[in-house]
Amino acid sequence: MLAIRMRRTGSKKRPFFRVVVATSEAARDGSFVEILGHYDPRSQPETFQVNHERVDYWLAKGARPSDSVRTLLARHPAAAAAPAEATATGSAQ
Repeated sequence: MLAIRMRRTGSKKRPFFRVVVATSEAARDGSFVEILGHYDPRSQPETFQVNHERVDYWLAKGARPSDSVRTLLARHPAAAAAPAEATATGSAQ
């Protein structure tokens, strides 16, 4: 089964996470299928950027998000829409 979960990167005491699609049997920092985005809990405010089109694609294929990813997706529903709106307003000026 495929899972959408976070993979820890970053150095000691400075966590940074990539949101990835991986098999549920793979280790946390092991192999993965695709990188969907990233999460930085140390920035002010916390940064969560993810490609919602690819998340929807993998959810349609049967991938299950982890509890942490599910919470982040619910907390930041417009994470992917914000950069698109910024480019749309920037080109309109």
